[in-house]
Amino acid sequence: MKIKPTYYLYFICLVATFGGLMFGFDIAIISGAVPFIQPYFEWNELQLGWGVSSLLVGAIIGAFGSGVLTDRYGRKKILIVVALFFALSCAATALASSSFTFILARLFGGLAVGAASVLSPMYVAEVSPPNKRGMLVAIYQLTIVMGIIISYAINFWLHDVANNWRWMFATGIIPSVLFFTGLFFIPESPRWLYKAGFREKSMEVLTRIGGTALARVEIREISESLKDNSAKVTLRELIKPSYRKVLMVGFFLAVLVQVSGINTVIDYAPKILIAAGIEIKNALLQTSLIGLVNGLFTFVAIALIDKVGRRRLYLIGSMGMAVTLVMLALSFYFNLGALFTLVCIMSFCAFFSACIGPVFWTLVSEIFPNKIRGTAVAFASFTQWVFNFLVVLLFPYFLELVGGATTFLFLAVMSFLQWLFAWLYVPETKGKSLEEIEQLWI
Repeated sequence: MKIKPTYYLYFICLVATFGGLMFGFDIAIISGAVPFIQPYFEWNELQLGWGVSSLLVGAIIGAFGSGVLTDRYGRKKILIVVALFFALSCAATALASSSFTFILARLFGGLAVGAASVLSPMYVAEVSPPNKRGMLVAIYQLTIVMGIIISYAINFWLHDVANNWRWMFATGIIPSVLFFTGLFFIPESPRWLYKAGFREKSMEVLTRIGGTALARVEIREISESLKDNSAKVTLRELIKPSYRKVLMVGFFLAVLVQVSGINTVIDYAPKILIAAGIEIKNALLQTSLIGLVNGLFTFVAIALIDKVGRRRLYLIGSMGMAVTLVMLALSFYFNLGALFTLVCIMSFCAFFSACIGPVFWTLVSEIFPNKIRGTAVAFASFTQWVFNFLVVLLFPYFLELVGGATTFLFLAVMSFLQWLFAWLYVPETKGKSLEEIEQLWI
């Protein structure tokens, strides 16, 4: 029985976005483990920051290396390796017996997280028709949030179980295996196939995804965008004057999405709530509510991203984050109580999930030209992982050193700078093919 093109498109995107679910799981599962692994390994605040952020060092390497590998071997093959890495790292972290083995396992898991952050949204963007691309890449962000919600729920469920932090990490093996299995049933990216010289296969995949008429249009546009271009992309070629503007936009979007503070909440929500006066069990429960807010408001982005547009959502979200972070700073400064702090955090997450998170990954996966997309997406992802690492590493130290008020006020300023940058430099890409977007930078 032949599957309708739309259903087939949804199926292959669902499989690819499982990389997002594992991404979300791996970065958030640590939040519930923090209160237990810190005394277990006898870490101080800087050691805790390193224990949590070590995953991100692996992610930096994974993001950087995946760009070269995916341009050489394709999106699908590297995703299969990534899924295997996820499963192995979850098992290794759960079995860690010392700080060294725990951090080594986290570094290994970070390789998979970093690579998935490049490959999953890029694959979805490359297989999706223009009128569905924003929604489908936004679903990638939804799967990240689902991974976060699942990890928060697991953390709460296991909070009073013996060796709970080990079981928290071990549960990630199950979705990793599902991801690994599903990847054997999806095709290679048609744009990579065309670029690598498999033009008939590219046409075949595009036809199965969107029908013959759309496939002919897209294959013509792909051919035009890759005219006179070789398949290999060097660093020297990446920094050519014709690519500098789009690389600058990708770089600053990647920096600002992290220094505006979302991963301080994702990784340290229980710690923030405990600092606001909430006992650990309630902090873990309320962290689950924060994850639920992330999930619900991601549906807002899915509904609006192809209607309202990327740029407008980014402006609304950035300003909303700035305002709620100022409120959070005031909550700590005036000691306004745990409930007000929780409301501020949930509001901040709502603006991020409804506007910034899904739009960031959509923009990064679609703004770069076909010729350099694999390497350029890896560059942007590498950049955001570097700044993610720095923020997550230093947050516990600065929270203790200068307090919540100053820390969150700084993050509010960064969110305002994100708004300003989007207003000045980010174009609208709604409804445009990847090849049409490429023309915006000329």
